[in-house]
Amino acid sequence: MLGPILIIDDSPLTRKIVEVALQREGYHGMSFPDGLAAIRWLLQETASIAALIFLDIRLPKLNGYQVARYLKGKPRFAAVPIVMLTRLDGVVDRVRAGYRGASHYVTKPLTIETIKVLAQQYVGMPIC
Repeated sequence: MLGPILIIDDSPLTRKIVEVALQREGYHGMSFPDGLAAIRWLLQETASIAALIFLDIRLPKLNGYQVARYLKGKPRFAAVPIVMLTRLDGVVDRVRAGYRGASHYVTKPLTIETIKVLAQQYVGMPIC
């Protein structure tokens, strides 16, 4: 069984928008205000592996690059797709995200349609 789609972003508004958009499409989203909180949750023995991670680059405690590098370095999480969400739109940022293991890169503001398409692309249609 697929785990939740994680939303890791320090903006409460962004987390809420993504989570509500996912719920409306039948997905289970779970949000965290920083990468450290998400990693702590993922490392619990009872936590299921995330189906997809929406990850902001600019985060407190650990930035998105650090979170992505950590997760991709662990065999348990290596196959989990990571979509970087950011206001950074430079070529260097995109290359760095790819080097850290990001599957996709989306600049903010993001649309509900983008969230829906990415969830379907990486997770498939939810089973209702």
